[in-house]
Amino acid sequence: MVELSETQLRTIEQRLSERETELRNRVREAKEAVAERPSAQGPQVEDLAAEGEQRFRTGIEHVEMVRDQEELVDIDKAHERIRLGSYGECIDCGQVITFERLAAQPTATRCLVDQEAYEKKHGTNLRYTA
Repeated sequence: MVELSETQLRTIEQRLSERETELRNRVREAKEAVAERPSAQGPQVEDLAAEGEQRFRTGIEHVEMVRDQEELVDIDKAHERIRLGSYGECIDCGQVITFERLAAQPTATRCLVDQEAYEKKHGTNLRYTA
């Protein structure tokens, strides 16, 4: 079983940290935007079309923020696996997850073969973690 080199692991850690910073900023900005929105400060009189459009945008923003927060949890779990020495090990078969896969999806917990099998059984999920 080929494990990640120190250089590869540092590359992954850097990607995780950069993504974590990006997501934390986006979540903070999203929360600030919600707090500044007039509807958060009390009822406003708007026409029905504008109100519907605002509700739609608010719903999309909420889903995006939840997705970002879930990815932050996945990043924390990846950092923990690195700390414990189990990062890059497939949770299903125990084999090493390729560096190419981890470089593309640093929070991956399954090798590509097991991820595909998981998605066939459980449906496709945009998050590639367990």
